[in-house]
Amino acid sequence: MKKHLTLLLTIISFWSFAQVDMAYYLPEGVSYNPDIPTPQEVLGYHPGEWHVSHDQLLYYMREVSAASDRMMMQEIGRTYEGRPLVHITVSSPVNLANLEQIKADHKKLTDPSASGALTTDEMPIVMWLGYSVHGNEASGSNASLLTAYYLAAAIGPEIDEMLENSIIILDPSFNPDGLHRFSTWVNMHRSHVINPDPNDREYDEAWPGGRTNHYWFDLNRDWLPLQHPESRARIARFHEWKPNILTDHHEMGTNSTFFFQPGIPARKFPWTPDKNVELTHKMAAFHAKYLDDIGSLYYSEESFDDFYIGKGSTYPDVNGSVGILFEQASSRGHAQENDYGILTFPMAVRNHFTASLSTLASGIAHRKEFLDYQREFYQGARNLASRDAVKAYVFGSDKDPYRNYELAKMLIQHEIDVYALSSDLNKGGESFKKDNAFVVPMNQEQYRLAKAIFETRTTFNDSLFYDVSTWTMPLAFNLPYAELNSKDMGAISLGNPVESVDMPTGALLGEKGAYAYAIEPYGYLSFKAINRLLSRKVVVQMLNEVHNDGTRTYPRGTMIIPVGVQENKRALIEQTIDEIVREDAVNVYSLNTGLARSGVDLGSRSNSTMKEPKIAVLVEGGVSSYEAGEVWHLLDQRYKMKVTLLPVDRLSRDLSRYNRIIIPNMWGGASESQKKNLKEWISQGGVVIAWKNGGKWLADSEITGVTFKNGDDDEEKEEPFKAYENLDEERGAQVTGGSIFEAKVDLTHPLAYGMQSDRMALFRNHNLVMEKSKNAYANPFVYTESPLLSGYVSEENLERFKNSPAVTVSNVGRGKVITLADNPNFRAFWYGTNKIFMNALFFGEAISRGAGE
Repeated sequence: MKKHLTLLLTIISFWSFAQVDMAYYLPEGVSYNPDIPTPQEVLGYHPGEWHVSHDQLLYYMREVSAASDRMMMQEIGRTYEGRPLVHITVSSPVNLANLEQIKADHKKLTDPSASGALTTDEMPIVMWLGYSVHGNEASGSNASLLTAYYLAAAIGPEIDEMLENSIIILDPSFNPDGLHRFSTWVNMHRSHVINPDPNDREYDEAWPGGRTNHYWFDLNRDWLPLQHPESRARIARFHEWKPNILTDHHEMGTNSTFFFQPGIPARKFPWTPDKNVELTHKMAAFHAKYLDDIGSLYYSEESFDDFYIGKGSTYPDVNGSVGILFEQASSRGHAQENDYGILTFPMAVRNHFTASLSTLASGIAHRKEFLDYQREFYQGARNLASRDAVKAYVFGSDKDPYRNYELAKMLIQHEIDVYALSSDLNKGGESFKKDNAFVVPMNQEQYRLAKAIFETRTTFNDSLFYDVSTWTMPLAFNLPYAELNSKDMGAISLGNPVESVDMPTGALLGEKGAYAYAIEPYGYLSFKAINRLLSRKVVVQMLNEVHNDGTRTYPRGTMIIPVGVQENKRALIEQTIDEIVREDAVNVYSLNTGLARSGVDLGSRSNSTMKEPKIAVLVEGGVSSYEAGEVWHLLDQRYKMKVTLLPVDRLSRDLSRYNRIIIPNMWGGASESQKKNLKEWISQGGVVIAWKNGGKWLADSEITGVTFKNGDDDEEKEEPFKAYENLDEERGAQVTGGSIFEAKVDLTHPLAYGMQSDRMALFRNHNLVMEKSKNAYANPFVYTESPLLSGYVSEENLERFKNSPAVTVSNVGRGKVITLADNPNFRAFWYGTNKIFMNALFFGEAISRGAGE
């Protein structure tokens, strides 16, 4: 009987927890305007009972904004799935009526020529509250319901003072697509009687989960690269306001408590001023007090870092703001057992709501100090620049204006001053042309951010990193770049900054009606151009040797469209060429003869006839959703190519409709029948492109003969005693979390067609190392003897990486496997190594069998 009573009480308690009302969340002693609708009145449930979907969140924000004279709601963009990105600007009615003037005055704090005349005594502070950039860390966005209600409805002198002295930007969902995906999952599995068993399906999302955006990208890594519409809209708004404080609300493991910054002191990004940390400490005292009041456990300064400036809590730190990370233990649904008993979703929501209130209180308490800090941050930028021996960076390729455009566009979005190069310049062994290069001077207000984007760094205060240790953008874009000194700057004229850059266009060089047309392999979008033709059944051939017609030398990899042998398609070909020069940023050359002055003729037997790629990307089954999503995004968004997202468990089916299969980094594997079927498909002429553990899986499955080094090949040194307290740090120091390395390139190899330098920067965030092939032709990319360009790597791992293959080509029957050591599409901003991947996709089939292991 006692056992049954206990069970009954347990069931009642799990149901009753969902019956929380607003009193559970809201601070005591505050009155609320009855004319402002509560979330329950609009949505039919109190926050925490269900997970709010994005459409419901949007609905409530519209209703509460319409009911309040303290709020203005604005759409700032749309996601890939068409969901609105909205901001609610909150302040007193008087401030809202004068918002544009307040904004203009506030932004003057970032202009040293104007900020000295400003007084901050009465100036409002700008505070940005941002929630749930990871869609399945949903307690943040659900807390935004409460924050919106409190700011709209609370009555009293305390809220009046806050609104009079601040502009609050409420960003209820950084990641609408991910939030909607996750809410659908947990709500569809929610039982009437809440079950906190961690094994319940509610707490184990189907692949890829709700963390990421539509293309499975982690948007909290995109504040710097700006490759996605959510990030671009957010950064435009950030620089429109230049907030003093920005919060970033997350979740972590179920057995955790609550984290607020500061993070680990030694892991601060070097260009972040110490004053930023001081202000973070002052805010922390408020977080502690508010969390004490509701009895929550918390910690700070013992995990997480502020190094990678592409995260939401660190990007503000190099822009004169203070970014704050909050991490809440996650119920990953409605309730889950943890080390403290039962963690309910309302508990998680309440902690984030409470941290929102403590943020606002700390900002008001130290308002003038935050404003003065922002002014000092930008006033000090030019002083830092004056002490820097590097006075500017110049970058640009005269062969590919598209990569120039993309990097310049990124810089301008960050409000970094960029200038067009006014005259040709030779520097650092590179030749920069005035029409195809840009200059970024260091003597500007965005000195810290510009420096962080261009510099290389190989020495660090700490050897542990929460994310990548480097992100040097010219290396990522594989663009020639150089440092300029004072003498160099005296030789060029800057003129006015470039306000915006236009997407480059190509040109038809020559007349229509040609014998053939040629597209060189240099342009980033050259394969988009060629795929237009291949998908329309136009024959395209690729040169494996150079061709010179007496007016121009066409390099290996040039793609030739012969018209005479397909005269019936001339109108289609020339219509497509019009599209190519208008939209694909590549030139098309008219050829009036197939005869070569030197090199091969256009009808050479050495040419390869290209096939339209029919592409499948493996997904699910242990495949990294990040890296599969990077391929999907690249092909779908940039190259406008059809791609099939193929679950691993379908490898046993008929694969004949594909001629390319992509295997990103993956864990797990496939059945013997699936492996057999894949190997047979390759043997019939298929091409597989794989990297990291995807390549190792193929080797372990004996589909390829690639071999990998097993850990540290050096003899282990006997160390009879090690201190337990150093265990995590010592192991962490062997993690290669994200660094840039240099490889030697065989420019005559099809995988390198269109590359101009025999050195290339590669991004590596793992320790897998391939052995060299016995066939010396099978490794066209090899790490150099001194490969580290930027970032952290342990001495032991650096020794293992040097002179190891970055690419191995394998023969499997009539097919090919191209194994890359590293992910060529990392976070969508590695435009440089995208080239290796696209060459493999289009040219891999043409690689001679004699060049395979």
